[in-house]
Amino acid sequence: ELVESGGGLVQPGGSLRISCFASGPTFNMYDIGWFRRAPGREREFVAAIGWRGSKTLYDDSVKGRFTVSRDNDKNTVYLRMDNLNVEDTAVYSCAARSARINLVVESNKYDYWGQGTQVTISS
Repeated sequence: ELVESGGGLVQPGGSLRISCFASGPTFNMYDIGWFRRAPGREREFVAAIGWRGSKTLYDDSVKGRFTVSRDNDKNTVYLRMDNLNVEDTAVYSCAARSARINLVVESNKYDYWGQGTQVTISS
């Protein structure tokens, strides 16, 4: 099971860190992806991190502003979001897939999903 937390209301230009906690003993065998869905839009890839944390992948829209990291001892993946803007408003969800050589952006390649956490950017 994946559970996201840390969402909230942030002013434009602000920062937020959201978390994805995974239950189960094999968390470190999974690549984790972050996705978001804004009202009226399709789900889109945000970032992904490999099982050891040494590989990361970002969508161009967040590159340089968002940072994904993980702590396998805590079964948790983090998404640090800086310089947020109103276009970042969405429900953010984490997803897991068995570790592979390459990280992927396609949502249909992830097997397990959390419920999501709302991130709202507004003044």
